[in-house]
Amino acid sequence: MTDQFGREINYMRLSVTDRCNLRCRYCMPEGVEFLDHSQILRYEEILEIVRAAVELGIVHFKVTGGEPLVRRDCVDFIRRLKQLPGIRTVSLTTNGVLLAPLARELAEAGVDWVNISLDAPGRADYAAVTGFDALNRVLTGMDACEEAGLPFKLNCVLLPDSRDRLIPLARFARERDIDVRFIEMMPIGLGADSPGLAWEEALAVLRREWPDLHSVEERRGNGPARYYVSGALRGCIGAIDAVSHKFCAQCNRVRLTSTGQLKPCLCYSQGADLREVLRTCPEKLTETMRDAIFHKPRAHCFDRSGDITEQKCMSQIGG
Repeated sequence: MTDQFGREINYMRLSVTDRCNLRCRYCMPEGVEFLDHSQILRYEEILEIVRAAVELGIVHFKVTGGEPLVRRDCVDFIRRLKQLPGIRTVSLTTNGVLLAPLARELAEAGVDWVNISLDAPGRADYAAVTGFDALNRVLTGMDACEEAGLPFKLNCVLLPDSRDRLIPLARFARERDIDVRFIEMMPIGLGADSPGLAWEEALAVLRREWPDLHSVEERRGNGPARYYVSGALRGCIGAIDAVSHKFCAQCNRVRLTSTGQLKPCLCYSQGADLREVLRTCPEKLTETMRDAIFHKPRAHCFDRSGDITEQKCMSQIGG
């Protein structure tokens, strides 16, 4: 369907949990309180929302968290999701810690690709950012994806101290036929207190190593990333720079939180409580979703922090 500004909305992010097995300092440090299980949507409820979303023309879905693989039976849920009529793609965002033993199952379930979050390329750096010495498990998960024939990309958040990590992270695109995407940190939740590195600054650092790095007009997935290529890289470098360069006019997504809040825009708290609708008057589900999507805001307000109304952490929203 189209929203009030004529944008085609065909992509939904589905958060299945607010929990995670890491404690990344910018997302979920120690002390974050988790929701009671009764507040989280049941898998069947998520599937019911997806069925309504497909009726409205949403055909691309990404499963997120927190960390989605910490929720029991997540792979089975993804299999059921992929089998629903009308769905074109199902992808998964994960920190990769639990990926190795599940990669083949995910491939067999029909997952189209996986986004692996990796913000630091060395063991000490990784532990400092995430709170755990688990880098080797992530690297093993990457190997398992390759062995299973499961395509994957790396997502790297541009933290305030990311400058020295950029080249080592980008080298994954030299050594493997994968894309490495750098994402500007969203100024909501804990990210509001420590603005990260801007993409243009990161690009300048990367071009010192690969002077021929240049942008290409190519879409590689359903998201907003812009891509850059170099003759020395097997994969591409991606940029998701929503803070410094708005792409709201082309935004095609909405988000479903693990508690059933349908969020048309990341930086505003407004949306629709689909959990309440499902549990009290399910016959109104499709119309409630249609109304919320139609009234998706024109643009985010990340450049005006006083106008941001979303106060939750990214793990509570759905990444």
